[in-house]
Amino acid sequence: MMRHLRLEHRFVQHIPDQVDPGVLYISTEFATAVHSCCCGCGEEVVTPFTPTDWRMTFDGETVSLDPSVGNWSFRCRSHYVVRRGQVIEAGAWSDDQVAAGRRRDNAAKARQFGTTRPGETQTPAAIPSGVGETSGGMLSRVRRWLSRRW
Repeated sequence: MMRHLRLEHRFVQHIPDQVDPGVLYISTEFATAVHSCCCGCGEEVVTPFTPTDWRMTFDGETVSLDPSVGNWSFRCRSHYVVRRGQVIEAGAWSDDQVAAGRRRDNAAKARQFGTTRPGETQTPAAIPSGVGETSGGMLSRVRRWLSRRW
């Protein structure tokens, strides 16, 4: 069951070091949103806005994220949709569904950003290396978060 059934949005230049539960922080400058997992586990969820990741829609009053947020690497494995500020719990995925989703995501990234040789890692194109980074800054945190998931 979701602990937070709504996300209040805040447009910010930089994501704060500590995120408040129930708040979706959106940095249009860095094309990223961050929030505390809606299940209440306290994990920080990063949703970068790229052609192969998430899209954010602001209708003048509320925010939606597309596609759903599946926290498969977290202990909670929560899965939910954010529509017009409402958090809607989505069904759990099996390990096979998660693996298939990751393969689709990796294939989409390879098509969008180019491929790498087997065993080679790729810095996400949406977050250029060294741009606007400070020790512990938002881009560093996003890059660390992404590297844990790739």
